[in-house]
Amino acid sequence: MFNKRIIKPPFFEIGPKQYLYGEEVLELALIAEEASQKHGVQVIFTTPFPDIRMVAQATKDLIVFAPSMDPIPVGRGLANILPESVRAAGADGVMLNHVEKQLSYLQLTKTMQRANELNMLTLICTDSTVEAKAAALLAPTVITAEPNDLIGTGKASDLSYVRQSVEAIHSVNPDIFVLIGAGIASGQDVYNVIKEGADASGSSSAVACAKDKRAIVNEMLQAARQAWDERNSK
Repeated sequence: MFNKRIIKPPFFEIGPKQYLYGEEVLELALIAEEASQKHGVQVIFTTPFPDIRMVAQATKDLIVFAPSMDPIPVGRGLANILPESVRAAGADGVMLNHVEKQLSYLQLTKTMQRANELNMLTLICTDSTVEAKAAALLAPTVITAEPNDLIGTGKASDLSYVRQSVEAIHSVNPDIFVLIGAGIASGQDVYNVIKEGADASGSSSAVACAKDKRAIVNEMLQAARQAWDERNSK
């Protein structure tokens, strides 16, 4: 039986999507792990399927996530993503319902059940406070609140949306961590959303496409730690 990883805020999610592949993914993963250790901020690294095993074997502190999976049992299902295969490759958790891989609520429910059977951490992406409250009923580890129209724009959610999202999710289940993503492009963006009440933030294109990936990753993780410490020192 697989053991479930422990995750504590503040944390940060990095997803290279398909901007990077192979050794480029590994290079970013090692940068992320170095920054994680330096700033005391855990990093969820949402890894392309072919690179999960490579990243998991090369790192010890990263929390490796698969970008999705299918709720199928062992057996038939050619070209589907078997949860056991993802877990055996080294994934600690799975991201579900990203705008680029959306699921029906029934599919989401079934996939959550499979993830729970394998003691996987789970992150559900949502586009609105209504969708976030529905996702909270499934009790994932993390809910990402990110308006789809902000993804990849470099424009972060306004702070009223951060507050509304945290309140909506915690009204259903106060134990779920809230990650505010979409449009996160700087350390200041990260600082703002965590200071306003989020447990975490995350970035994809702003990190994966940066010329100096080490600099931007360190900037964002340092901001996450600073905002969290300031928020909890009162």
